[in-house]
Amino acid sequence: MLTAIHPKLPMRDKVVTRDYYINKLGFQEFGSADFDGYLMVQKDRIQIHFFEFKELDPKENYGQVYIRTDAIEQLYQSLLDNKVPIHPNGHLALKPWGQKEFSLLDPDNNLLTFGQTL
Repeated sequence: MLTAIHPKLPMRDKVVTRDYYINKLGFQEFGSADFDGYLMVQKDRIQIHFFEFKELDPKENYGQVYIRTDAIEQLYQSLLDNKVPIHPNGHLALKPWGQKEFSLLDPDNNLLTFGQTL
């Protein structure tokens, strides 16, 4: 049976990616080994893995992750308080499909959408 999923997204610079996810989004580094060209972060029950892709053109990156939460308002406000830029078309809104969502782009243009069922 399937029990979890850990998406793997591209990153150009491990230091920049680590800083963004840990210091801006509140994730923690996962694992005890510092793998060359690979990064794992976690927050609550969510893990995201990153692989090094130095030649990545962020304008051509279509990496996307949808993350469900049970505290969308608090999460959104905490990111605003931490001055994390929200996607220009992704501010917190109730969607016609019954989700309250918002989105942001990481330093490599990976789209992170957070959603809560209402």
